[in-house]
Amino acid sequence: MPGGDLDDKSELLFTHNPAQEKVPVLLHGDRAAVCEWLVIVEYVDETFDGPPLLPADSHGRAMARFWARFVDDKCSMSMWGALIWMIAGQAHSEPAKTVKDNLTLLEKQLPEGKRFFGGETIGYLDIAVGGITLWLGVFEEVAGVPLLTEEKHPALCRWVREYAADETVKWCLPERGHLVAALTARKEQYVGLAKPAVPHAPK
Repeated sequence: MPGGDLDDKSELLFTHNPAQEKVPVLLHGDRAAVCEWLVIVEYVDETFDGPPLLPADSHGRAMARFWARFVDDKCSMSMWGALIWMIAGQAHSEPAKTVKDNLTLLEKQLPEGKRFFGGETIGYLDIAVGGITLWLGVFEEVAGVPLLTEEKHPALCRWVREYAADETVKWCLPERGHLVAALTARKEQYVGLAKPAVPHAPK
């Protein structure tokens, strides 16, 4: 799965994902590359042995896919918008409010009395939500503004702890310090993006 420095895209990436030119890309044998991370998760679920990630019933699968797409489309976009505004000194921006509203919607999808979105084991939706909660913590650290709190989202905060404590998840997650350093190095760039829209953005 080609990764590396996202600002320095390799020829391998252009070769295997010319349509989008972005990661992740999964190479499996001599088959055509599998692109887009949610598509990759489903491919892995269907191709390799192990506990199923998607629910057994069709309605459960539809709901998991719907909310995973919500995470990928709505939550990710609002988080990046909130980061830019928070770094510019606008902790109570509309994007930040949208992030909190989206977290409330996600929290309501947690099955009552269960550890994970997938029940007692990590499932498809857990993996989708896990991606944004990792970045959310990084955004909070870089901007110095909390978005996910025990007061507002106690069940989701409990889920974050359970998910992050899983040994397989620990093995898969990137090193947080590296992500913090990468975003911190781009703070001036984000402030520049915010200046046209934020009246009192730092100069």
